[in-house]
Amino acid sequence: MNQENTGAAAQLDARASDFSVLFSSTPRGARLARLLAAEQLRSWGLPWEAATQVVAELAANAATHGRLPGRSFRLTLHAVRSTLRIEVTDTRGDRRPVRREPNAEDETGRGLLLVAALADRWGVAEDRFPRKIVWAELGLAAPEPGAPCSGGTGGQ
Repeated sequence: MNQENTGAAAQLDARASDFSVLFSSTPRGARLARLLAAEQLRSWGLPWEAATQVVAELAANAATHGRLPGRSFRLTLHAVRSTLRIEVTDTRGDRRPVRREPNAEDETGRGLLLVAALADRWGVAEDRFPRKIVWAELGLAAPEPGAPCSGGTGGQ
């Protein structure tokens, strides 16, 4: 889907966009969160690739480490002015994520490193007990004229 996106950041200055959905705390719920986030960002005319990767990591963490049987996690997207804020709320406030440096042999543990690399800022906030919110913010730079709305970095 190639669209010219010549004023996404300017359009967001005039209005805020919000999206919030509950998902089952399962691998399937995490995958659905990623797919729906990508579609929502496309519908807003915003770059979606980096944001979708952040959603994938935060949703996978919620489904894996923030899971309590019978409880869902919530994905919220806030697009305001030139910032996209991604929030994933789960029901394990007692388990705060920790960014670590995995060994070369480790098969897991790189998700928050990826989030830190893609996001301008990220962190954890307490919510009403027993929940926590893991959030990330990405800048929405105005694209160059004629550039497709892909979120790509143009050959890097």
